[in-house]
Amino acid sequence: MRAGVHVADSQSITIKKAADLWIERAEAENLEASTLASYRQHRDIHIVPRVGAIKLSAATVPWVQSFADDLAKNLSRAMVKKVLGSLSAIFTEAQRKGLAAQNPVSAVKVRMPKREKGRPEMPTMAELRAILKATPEKHKAFIYTAAFTGLRASELRGLQWSDIDLDGRVLHVLRRADPYNKLGVPKSEAGTRTVPLGPTVVSILKAWKEVCPSSEINLVFPNGAGNIESHANLLNRVFWPIQVEAGVSLPTGEKDENGKPVMKAKFSLHALRHAAAAMWIDQGVTAKRIQVLMGHASIQQTFDRYGYLFEAKDNDAAAAAAIEDKLITA
Repeated sequence: MRAGVHVADSQSITIKKAADLWIERAEAENLEASTLASYRQHRDIHIVPRVGAIKLSAATVPWVQSFADDLAKNLSRAMVKKVLGSLSAIFTEAQRKGLAAQNPVSAVKVRMPKREKGRPEMPTMAELRAILKATPEKHKAFIYTAAFTGLRASELRGLQWSDIDLDGRVLHVLRRADPYNKLGVPKSEAGTRTVPLGPTVVSILKAWKEVCPSSEINLVFPNGAGNIESHANLLNRVFWPIQVEAGVSLPTGEKDENGKPVMKAKFSLHALRHAAAAMWIDQGVTAKRIQVLMGHASIQQTFDRYGYLFEAKDNDAAAAAAIEDKLITA
């Protein structure tokens, strides 16, 4: 106790109480509404229901590792890391207040079960062609930009015409729109980046600029009133209906008034981001360049998401070389 590496059980508080103190501090620091919402979600859904009654003094490294392993059974690697990050912040805040001597989360590693292969859902090339073909003229600029640049939905919603150099055929990611339709900088430094544009996308954007709804903040994809379009509207009014029209859909189990099966879209907007990465990799773009284009904070994040695609590309190249050797050098 003199060394400050022990807090008696009688003086310790529960993880739930410590989590509440952490949220209070975050609120006092006026963090972004979306960030606070994520923190509360981690607390209310993943932390407090599972371990809220445990005292901080009882949380050892093996115990936290067990908690992390349990999370990994049902959550993605990215989400496990986020929840552990919040738990670590809870302990750090408790340390500041003298309620915890150590942070056992710092020594814990995320160990995913073998079931997770890191393969994100995305449309096949045939499905993507069908989606592009079924996209009506008024939504072409948005869908084509999403499919060929790999921007996040929040980045597309916050995109301004000043961010696009149509003559130079590049797009600069400088901001995003949060779930509350407020503009802000990308969440990480890596999120600020420059993405190339193909000639078809440039042509479509030039035509769209002529008819784009007027916006005080010069948005590329505003709603009809010139304001930031909500993510929900982009799904419900744009991307999901396009998928159903394209036949990229699944049955809901219900039938309409004519007795025909009611269909639903297969993919979220994020699937177009993954498809863009897959197409770049297929063209031989390096992992480091993919990291930059996608705005990933680390190369490990890129390999976690798309490592299997790089492996497939390497295998294809090896097979092609082997075929040449057999036919030419034999």
